[in-house]
Amino acid sequence: MKALILAAGEGTRLRPLTSNIPKPLLLVAGRPFLSHVLDALSSQGIKDVSILVGWKANKIKEHYGDGSSMGLRITYLEQKERMGTAHAIGMAESVMDEPFVCVNGDVVLFEPDLKGVLDRFEETQCTVMGAVQVPDPQRFGVIEERDGMLLKIHEKPEVPPTDLINAGLFVFTPEIFGGIRNTGISKRGEYEITDTLNALAEKGRVAVQPLREKWIDVGMPWDLLRANEMIMSRLVRRIDGTVEEGATVKGAVVVEAGALVRSGSYIEGPAYISSGCDIGPNCYIRPSTCLGPRVRVGASVEVKNSIVMSGSHIPHHNYVGDSLIGERCNLGAGTKIANLRFDDRNVKVVHKGEMVDSGRRKLGAVMGDDVKTGINAMIDAGTVIFEGSVIGPGASARGSIGPGSKVL
Repeated sequence: MKALILAAGEGTRLRPLTSNIPKPLLLVAGRPFLSHVLDALSSQGIKDVSILVGWKANKIKEHYGDGSSMGLRITYLEQKERMGTAHAIGMAESVMDEPFVCVNGDVVLFEPDLKGVLDRFEETQCTVMGAVQVPDPQRFGVIEERDGMLLKIHEKPEVPPTDLINAGLFVFTPEIFGGIRNTGISKRGEYEITDTLNALAEKGRVAVQPLREKWIDVGMPWDLLRANEMIMSRLVRRIDGTVEEGATVKGAVVVEAGALVRSGSYIEGPAYISSGCDIGPNCYIRPSTCLGPRVRVGASVEVKNSIVMSGSHIPHHNYVGDSLIGERCNLGAGTKIANLRFDDRNVKVVHKGEMVDSGRRKLGAVMGDDVKTGINAMIDAGTVIFEGSVIGPGASARGSIGPGSKVL
């Protein structure tokens, strides 16, 4: 069986993390997010993969090439104009002439769920859609089903009929393309796969397969932290780099070849230390921390439950908690990132001019690429700092700080 991965979106809700990097290449548990999806497909013997790309397509193509480094055969389709999910899937008609897996490139995919969907297809020989229960179904396509067969999908209903939603994982037969050709444009000006599936459901041609593993749709920056926590919980200890005498490495920690952990460092797993990292001396890396290639974590630094992307430096007397740090950032000595409100309520974030509840009791900063801070800078919980900004010595930053800004 072949697979189609939908990865053409701009990831605007994830900015500033996606200002320079396409969403599928954002770092999660030591690797680009898309690599974990590819691993799940490969685990089920699916080696022929088409990736639908769009925003910054060349970066994805350059990273994966033909897929041979992962034992895959990867080809690319490019969606230059985003006209809805049905339009995106329809672009694969020329390359999918048999049943195929289709998965959104922004969902966490684990092998047991993929196997369950494939087994259900073998049983029914019709379209199968993965479904998952969530506490807030009104934000998604809500599934109404009977005896395991789809009756109707309700797109973001005010009063959801169930708490079961479309999980973004399907097995399609080539009949989906005929359905897409007969799908009209929606009120939103897009070709919606929901409309296509509802038409197939009227013919009794869509089976619903509940997913048993944890599920997350990575739509907002803090969703990356949840995805990282989920994937890291399955991490297997591997020490290939250099760990000096006097360093402590506990639990499921990966230290890649070419990484250096200096004496006095204390690392609690799960944690991922990528190639080229220079850690310590005398620092504390707490669970669910992922450090990208060439990250520097220096003396008297504590990093907790955070993703720090390639080339960033956290070198002296810093605290970074529950944060997402972009590429090539540099924190001045004494910079602290808060991650907890005084009233102990969920951290709220300014997103596109509106205050949004992150759903997280602890959330630090979301920092774009090439951000620099001066000594003793203070960053409040839930602060979003866009790329190229400077937070000056002793300055206090909060809210949303636009690209190239200076806070002094």
